[in-house]
Amino acid sequence: MESDSVEKNAAMNVFWYKMAKCNNILIRNIPLLGCIAFGIIDRGTNVLQVRPISECPLSCIFCSTDAGPYSQQRISEYMVDLGQLVEAFEWAASYKEIDDIEAHIDTVGEPSMYPQLVELIGRLSENKYVKTVSMQTNGFLLNEKLINELDSAGLSRINMSIEAFEPDLARKIAGIDSYNIDRLLWNAQYIARNTDIDLLIAPVWLPGINDNEIPKLIEFALKIGAGKKWPALGIQKFLQHKNGRKPDVKVMSWEKFYSQLEEWEKKYRTKLILSPEDFGSHDSKALPRMFRRYEKIKAEIIGPGWMKGEKLAFARDRVITVVDAGNVPVGKEISVRIERVVDGIYMAKR
Repeated sequence: MESDSVEKNAAMNVFWYKMAKCNNILIRNIPLLGCIAFGIIDRGTNVLQVRPISECPLSCIFCSTDAGPYSQQRISEYMVDLGQLVEAFEWAASYKEIDDIEAHIDTVGEPSMYPQLVELIGRLSENKYVKTVSMQTNGFLLNEKLINELDSAGLSRINMSIEAFEPDLARKIAGIDSYNIDRLLWNAQYIARNTDIDLLIAPVWLPGINDNEIPKLIEFALKIGAGKKWPALGIQKFLQHKNGRKPDVKVMSWEKFYSQLEEWEKKYRTKLILSPEDFGSHDSKALPRMFRRYEKIKAEIIGPGWMKGEKLAFARDRVITVVDAGNVPVGKEISVRIERVVDGIYMAKR
């Protein structure tokens, strides 16, 4: 996966075609480390994030990555070649030298958009370093057949984001008229009661919008038997992000958020204030970091970026997002300064 895996820049290929407002890009034969939108992300723990696709069928009003059909920021959507994704994961898992890795499929879109999701989960679950395969999903595209296939492939846990019971409110939050909350609730119940997949209900709490829905979701999760091995609920505090959507809500303080979770814990006698230890997460050897912040380097532009004004670039067997290179042609080598290196995600400016 390191320098031997890409012998020459000329051997790299990024294929794309125009569809709707975005470039739809099949990622093949380029590094899968360094970009937040696709590939493998390592944050120095036993959890390796696996991002096979960036698209999403919903346009949730709170989305931190401005995903979905009504996106105003994105100019590209990515899908990663299965074989290369598995190869990159195998290299990363073996490098960490532990045997309790969690392969967590948590895209900047919706994992069930990936056409080879079942095969991907099967390949991850067969890896000798992997103990758990989990997936974050909004549940919109799930059905009984797919759920059974995911179960047979070895999926350990589904973290499902459901924000409301009331149908009109659920559609408003999801951002599309075809959102069917009854179908999602049926899927959740089916997972909890008819498969070996554990279920965690993970609503985003939007103050002033779905306050009254959170207790209903807690009761629902407990009623259907979610959380057989891990916690049944993972209530998420809404946070505003630079490129995310900003609904008309007043951001809650962490103190108030945890105070309310503590009250609900007592009322419902279930764990709501979670920690990494609840999921077996711990620090581990990090993948090599290839750049230093503010380092100046040469990089080759290899394709369209994710957001407006961005391009993807290549250097030292890593992908770099160059944030002010919208007009730079593919194939051109430019000088950039590395601005972000956190968790092996690299962003640069010219």
